[in-house]
Amino acid sequence: MAAELHVELVAADRSVWSGEANLVIARTTSGDIGVMPGHQPLLGVLESGPVTIRTAEGTVVAAVHGGFISFADDKLSLVAEVAELADEIDVKRAERALERAKSEADAAAERRADVRLRAVTGVH
Repeated sequence: MAAELHVELVAADRSVWSGEANLVIARTTSGDIGVMPGHQPLLGVLESGPVTIRTAEGTVVAAVHGGFISFADDKLSLVAEVAELADEIDVKRAERALERAKSEADAAAERRADVRLRAVTGVH
């Protein structure tokens, strides 16, 4: 059996995903990072972006907006201000939010909507 790490993805209001994975890719203020079992301990600040969790059963993608990432002893915690699994995202609503943000020149709202759409489409 391949080595795995335990992953907890939580948002301010709920636990979003928990389980075993062999790779997690997230965007931090220092750039994209991939974490595998045995990785050096880390603590970082999450940027808005998709988080990809690769498990033995497949891939889980979430849209994450802000928060922290920490890893030690093969336990990875992603504590986000807001997080949604790709299959929870209403694509039409996200597309409308993106268009509204563009028309209002709201860069932060535009980034959030764009991240949600990228999580659904798998475009990172």
